Amino acid sequence: MKTTAIVLAALLALPLAAQSTINTAQLTAREAEKKDTLDAAVAYLKKQVPTLAQAAEKRAGYAFLGAVQEQMGLYADAGKSYAAAAAISAGDAAGMPKKSNEQLVLDAVRCALATGDAATADSYLGTAVRSTKDATVAAYVKLYEQWSALCKAKSESDLAEPLTLLKTYATLPSMRPVAPTVLLTLWHVSGEQAFADTLKKEFPSSPEAAVVKGAIQQLPAPFWYFVPRKGSAVPEVDQEPVTYQQSADESATRTAGGKVERVRYQQLGLFRDENNAKGLVERLKQKGFTATITTETRPSGTTYYLVVVAENKSGTMGSELRNAGFECYPVFE
Repeated sequence: MKTTAIVLAALLALPLAAQSTINTAQLTAREAEKKDTLDAAVAYLKKQVPTLAQAAEKRAGYAFLGAVQEQMGLYADAGKSYAAAAAISAGDAAGMPKKSNEQLVLDAVRCALATGDAATADSYLGTAVRSTKDATVAAYVKLYEQWSALCKAKSESDLAEPLTLLKTYATLPSMRPVAPTVLLTLWHVSGEQAFADTLKKEFPSSPEAAVVKGAIQQLPAPFWYFVPRKGSAVPEVDQEPVTYQQSADESATRTAGGKVERVRYQQLGLFRDENNAKGLVERLKQKGFTATITTETRPSGTTYYLVVVAENKSGTMGSELRNAGFECYPVFE
């Protein structure tokens, strides 16, 4: 089975071959599986899903499209697809993943935050999901509200209120569904080892504990890269307010602490497996970009492979990469 089929089938609640009757949403997913690349599968889904006649199937189609886009790191597009699904008043389509509209709204919020778009995340959080009766959804709403606050933080002083609330959440029984993520966030932002220790002790089998142990990597999304940090749990970043400017004849720059810095690279990925990094380099090559792989060894001894593209003279490489469907983050010198 080729990679496209493996990825798309994994996003379905049940293997398509196991269904005795196939509805239109499932047929659309099956046709997407046949495409040679995930890009082609997404293009097909974007064309076909709006044409689905039954509301439940269209809702399932948009949710499935959002899941594929999120898997590819197309977070802005994924958020729009999830929001489109959540806006459709219908039940679950037979044989497709089961999700409530509230869960779809949370998916849209998560994707908005994955691109650092706190304003869009806040607009989704301001919907009816805030008055949910579902305890797990309510826990995620509270967590994402503080993630949004962290996204908007410009300096270390802006971290005080969200960190205080997150510390309280870590002790509340009602927040137990998201406790590992709360602890990981606290460790990531504050650098305090106590949060990592609690995470490993109370939730040893969680993905969050694996991140702390260095067994898996944290997703390289702007939310994690740009939130000001007080400690050393992650690579050090500037904690002072940052301003950006760009002109037609020079690379993008920023002023931090009175020093003007220029963008040297756009970073697109951080991988523990070198083959995954090579795969991204190949995808970039197919789109006309020249990427290189650098390495970074963490204090834990784990080596990560970073995929970067050199900034161009006009300072537009970031925009060009995003327009081509790649998420990227500036690396300054």
